[in-house]
Amino acid sequence: MGIVKEFKAFAMRGNVVDMAVGIIIGGAFGKIVSSFVNDVLMPPLGLLLGGVDFKEFKVVLREDVLNQAGEVVTKGATLYYGNFIQTTIDFIIIAFAIFMMIKAMNTLKRKEEEKPAPAPPAPTKEEELLAEIRDILKKQS
Repeated sequence: MGIVKEFKAFAMRGNVVDMAVGIIIGGAFGKIVSSFVNDVLMPPLGLLLGGVDFKEFKVVLREDVLNQAGEVVTKGATLYYGNFIQTTIDFIIIAFAIFMMIKAMNTLKRKEEEKPAPAPPAPTKEEELLAEIRDILKKQS
């Protein structure tokens, strides 16, 4: 039973919950960026390059081998580098967004650190009286 309590304490710690939320939001953000690249950014870019669909960029290393009936006997080998280009653009956009978020967090953290420490509170009348008594006792010794 001790391992269950230990696991519960571990799972309910703030860091683990924060990390889980970050992973879920990061996954959703990745899907948004992928959709942006595939559905918004790449079509106009392909149009500018002469109506090219980046997903069609490929290098056929070996063609499929077909029998007399037209069925694939041996599958060919193809490198789909257009998909790689789109995935690379996804990564660059996500990396830039994370960079900007961390930069903003660091700026806020720096501003927090630059704030002067609050002045210590003024001593109370009791503390002042005790300090005077201490000073008188020191002079008598």
